[in-house]
Amino acid sequence: MTAPEIGVELAGWTGALLILLAYLLVTSGRLTGQSLAFQWMNFLGAAGFTLNGWWHGALPSASLNVIWMGIAAVALWGIWKRKRSSTSAI
Repeated sequence: MTAPEIGVELAGWTGALLILLAYLLVTSGRLTGQSLAFQWMNFLGAAGFTLNGWWHGALPSASLNVIWMGIAAVALWGIWKRKRSSTSAI
């Protein structure tokens, strides 16, 4: 296996672990869907899946994970805006 192949596989497995861990933490009540940690775990996990899916030609998977990243990005933007507006109101 070449270094790029190892990197792509590592990105895919890391992405899988991040998304599963995020789901576990939300399901167990340790995180909420509006937490930065949860959204970043989903964003980075989907990025790893996107890279891995694209590399392997799994375009449906890669496309799904681009959308997953977009959902997480919108959530992160919303969290950032709410935090920014709450600190400026003080």
